[in-house]
Formats: sequence, C-alpha cells, structure tokens
Amino acid sequence: MQKVFISVLFFIYFINSSFSQTKEKGNFYFGWGYNRDWYSKSDIRLQNDNPQIINGKSYTYDFTVYDATAKDRPDFDQIKDVVNFSVPQFSTRIGYFFNNKRDFGIELNYDHAKYVVNDYQKVRVKGQINGEYFDKDTILDPQTFLHFEHTDGANFAMVNFIKRWKLIESKDKKNNIGLILKPGFGFVYPRTDVTIFGNRINNDWKVAGIIGGVETGIRAEFLKNGFIEFTGKAAYANYMNAITQGKGYGKASHKFWAFEAILILGYQFKL
Repeated sequence: MQKVFISVLFFIYFINSSFSQTKEKGNFYFGWGYNRDWYSKSDIRLQNDNPQIINGKSYTYDFTVYDATAKDRPDFDQIKDVVNFSVPQFSTRIGYFFNNKRDFGIELNYDHAKYVVNDYQKVRVKGQINGEYFDKDTILDPQTFLHFEHTDGANFAMVNFIKRWKLIESKDKKNNIGLILKPGFGFVYPRTDVTIFGNRINNDWKVAGIIGGVETGIRAEFLKNGFIEFTGKAAYANYMNAITQGKGYGKASHKFWAFEAILILGYQFKL
C-alpha cells in the first residue's frame, strides 16, 4: 500500500511539473470520511492446499457456498473513540486537478469497507470434505461449519480519473457546487477473518484480487480551500486468492458487486 501511495504522489508531481511549464495551475487535495456499503450475493469457494488438523481431526476440503448474502459493519459508535477513529468504515482520497478550467484530474481512492457473510442463512453448498462429495442446502452455522468476513476490511484501493462540472459558482470563485465523476480500477487488500469447522483465524492482510468501478455525486467547494463530497459508488470486486486458515492452509475466492454511499470532507490547495 505504501508503494502505491508513493508511486501516485510521484505521478502527481510529474503531472504538476508538466502543467506548470505551460502556465496551467491545478489543485492538490486530500479528504477523509465514512462509508456505508451494500453487497450483491456471492458464490464463495473455499479450499485448502494442505491437510489441516482442527480439534485433533485432519481436514481437506474444496466446496462452494452459492448465493451467500452479506452486510457491512459500520461501527459508527466507535467514532467518539479518537484513538480508534479508523475502526469504522472510512474512506480517504488524495488527488490532483490538472487545472481549474478543464476540471480533469487523477485520484488515489481508498475505501476501508467491511464485508460480513450473514450467519445462519440457508445456502446451497457443493463440493467435498475429506473426499466425501455432497450437494445440499446447508445452514451457515459459525459454531460447526462456517463464518466468513473481510472486516479489517474488504479494502478497495483504486486509481480514479476525475471529471468535475461546476454548476453554480460565486463571483469571487471561492465557492461552488457541482458534479463529479470518477471511473477507476485497482486492487483489493483484505484481512479475512474465517471460522471453519469451529477453528477461527483472523488472517494477515493480503493483495487478493482486483476491482473496477465508478463513483459519482455532488462536490461542494467552500472558502476557497474546503470541500465536501457526497457520492455513490458501484464497483465489481474479484477476490481471487484470500487467505482463510493461514498461508498454505486455506484460501477463498469470490466475486461481488459493492454499492457504497460515501461522505468526504477535505482540503485543497495549489501546488
């Protein structure tokens, strides 16, 4: 993640230098806020590469949970805890508008979203456990079978291209209200927390797949340097290789649509 931030900052610096030579001026900005998330159903495949001993019994498995539903975990009650202000689902933005005439830009866009599969739902499960094939409706009981979540978190990291339209602007150009559009792509960096057959492991963070999507909404700029954004985002996330029971002892793959409502408060300034 740190390398991505550094690379984007170097790119922004290069762009800024190029436009400075042509007397074009733009704005650098950063913002922080919170999000709420909704998810489509997902087919989750779980498999292990090596036999795993759980409660004295060896397990091998390769099965798929079909049409699993999931929800977010906003934890807004933690906002009052300054030490743990990052516990809730937060969003951060770092970007650069190339100039204030054409209103194009680029942005590093990161959403700390949380994805929690609903316990005790009835789903179809198909595959094998210890070589025994099955295909049946199953209750996702976290005590005896499965609990699955990305809660530290699902983590969407994207590079977005930006287009801004100012609809209303004050005469002194210090305040305006407009629309913003942000298509982009990137990667998912989850920390996956899985309980399987009664064994829980909260795994390490890992680049586990890719994501692409678009964000759009309202951007209001005030007092020259401040701004607030309220946007909606639709993104398609493909987790190709999430860790489930420690490296080498289990992995998961699944895809889903994520829909977000995001509120950002930020600061912008000229470079």
